[in-house]
Amino acid sequence: MEPHAMWTSYPSLKKDLQKTLNLISDSISLPNKEVEEAILAIFHSGGKLLRPAYLLLFAEFGTKIDKKKTIALSAAIETLHTATLIHDDIVDVADTRRGTATINSAFSTDVAVYSGDYLFIICFKLLIQYQSSLKSIELNTTSMEKVLLGELGQMSERYNMNVTIDDYLANITGKTAELFALSCFVGCYENGGGKKLSNKCREIGKDIGLAFQIVDDILDYSQNEETLGKPVLEDVRQGVYSLPLICSIAEHPLLFEPILSKKENMTQEDAKRIHELVIECHGVEKAYDLASHYTNRALATIQSLPNNQQQTKETIYEITKSILQRTF
Repeated sequence: MEPHAMWTSYPSLKKDLQKTLNLISDSISLPNKEVEEAILAIFHSGGKLLRPAYLLLFAEFGTKIDKKKTIALSAAIETLHTATLIHDDIVDVADTRRGTATINSAFSTDVAVYSGDYLFIICFKLLIQYQSSLKSIELNTTSMEKVLLGELGQMSERYNMNVTIDDYLANITGKTAELFALSCFVGCYENGGGKKLSNKCREIGKDIGLAFQIVDDILDYSQNEETLGKPVLEDVRQGVYSLPLICSIAEHPLLFEPILSKKENMTQEDAKRIHELVIECHGVEKAYDLASHYTNRALATIQSLPNNQQQTKETIYEITKSILQRTF
């Protein structure tokens, strides 16, 4: 396993991310080697490692940096994130992720469920190595709860044409932003950063996560399946409405009602028509405006971080800006 090519410009960070991947790989050991290889393949499949990268970067603002512990925490965060992806794929009945077959499609739903559960165990085994990280264990369990509530909130809104922007933001705050917030907080806090500074890091992470998910949802309307690595607009057919569509429905509900009322009976042609209508109603631009808002707020808060780690600040700023521009 090697870190994504985007980290080549940051050699020190890339080195720590490689250590993170090595630790994950060393921690995964199953009697069923075929399933073990399938789990490891997910970590091989081109993930950006943004969450562990942020954890490693924000650790630099601590006053008592413990590199070995920080690597373990970053590995735990990425393992937790990957476990949620496996379970997402089960719920979505997804065949591919990042251009690679999902565990549920390559093996079975049962194997995928147990694989995701196994990674949760690995996450906590990594955390338990450090008794001083009990706060991290508490935060990880709280974050897992928030992720679950975000997913449940999204499920409860399926096929709901009255879903609001606030509903959407509440769901992605749990589903995506929480793990970014946790990464930034834990990196700083567990290295002696203090609660006040660590909470500021958490707010940065939350805004980054919100922007990241909005931009990710925008990509469904601007890229094809080959470039995105997953079926585009499949969420629409499953009744999950993201921000570009929600913004468009709010302005022109009568345009969308005849198609969306078909619910699970929507065809691929219906999905293509939804795509056309969202573009015509400027839903992408409206969603992008909100992504810009959260990105700019994160960038402004990053600028207010302590100046004793100026190079780290600049790196965090560059990476965060690239999330909105999707230049990585």
